Amino acid sequence: MRERTRAFLAHPRFQRFIIGVILINAATLGLETVPPVVEQYGHLLTAIDHIALYIFVAELLAKIYAERSAFLRDPWNIFDTTIVAIALAPATGGLSVLRSLRILRALRLLSVVPSLRRVVSALLRAMPGMSSIVVLLSLVLYVAAVMATKLYGESAPERFGSLPTSLFTLYQTMTGDDWGNIAREVMQTHPSAWIFFTIFILVCTFVVLNLFMAVVVSAMDEENAEERAALEDTSAHTQQILNELAELRKELAELRHEASQPSPR
Repeated sequence: MRERTRAFLAHPRFQRFIIGVILINAATLGLETVPPVVEQYGHLLTAIDHIALYIFVAELLAKIYAERSAFLRDPWNIFDTTIVAIALAPATGGLSVLRSLRILRALRLLSVVPSLRRVVSALLRAMPGMSSIVVLLSLVLYVAAVMATKLYGESAPERFGSLPTSLFTLYQTMTGDDWGNIAREVMQTHPSAWIFFTIFILVCTFVVLNLFMAVVVSAMDEENAEERAALEDTSAHTQQILNELAELRKELAELRHEASQPSPR
C-alpha cells in the first residue's frame, strides 16, 4: 500500500493536478484583493481557498504515510509543511497578519516544478561564493562613500553630506535609479565628477554584479552535471539489471532444453 501511495504521488498526472491547484489558489488569493469581486464572489473564493488547503494537507499526510521517517530528511517536504502550517494557523486577533501570508502557498511551485527546484538548489549552492562578492561590493561602496563625502559633501550636502547619506546615494547610483540627475547636480560645482561616477558604475554594475551572475551560472552547471551523473548511474544500474535478467533467462532456457531431452536408457 505504501508503494502504491508513493507511486501515485510521483505520477506526472498527480503532479500536474497539484500545480493546477496551486495556480488556481494563487489566482483566488489575488482576486480577494479586488473589493468588487469579493463582494460578489467572496463565498466562492473562500470555498476554493479551503478546498485547496484541504488538498495540500491530504497530500502532505499521504507523503508522511508513504515516506515515513524519510519525509523529514527531504528539505522540500519541510518547506511544504511550513507553508501549509502557516495557512492552518488561526488568522484572527493578533494573528490576523497570517491571512496575508496565505499567498506563500504559491511558493509551493518551487518544490513541485523540477526546473524551479533546480534553480533554487543552484542559488543555495552559490551562496558561499556570493557571500564573498557581497563583502567585496560592500568594501567598494564604503570606500566610494568615504571619498564622495570628502569630495562632494560641502557642494551637495543632501546627497553626500554624511557617510550614511553617501552610502544610500551611491547604492541608488549602483542600481541605476536617477543616477544621471545625481551626477549632473554634483557636476555643477565639480565638472570632473563624471570621472568618479563613471568609474564607480563600471566597477559596481559591470564588474561586481556580473560576478554574481557568474557564480550562479557556475552553480547551475554543477547542479546539472550532478543530475546528469545521477541519471547515468541510474541508467548503468538499470542496464546491469537487464543484463543479469538476460543471463538468467538464458540459463533458464538451457535448463528447460536439458529437461526436455529424453534421458538415455
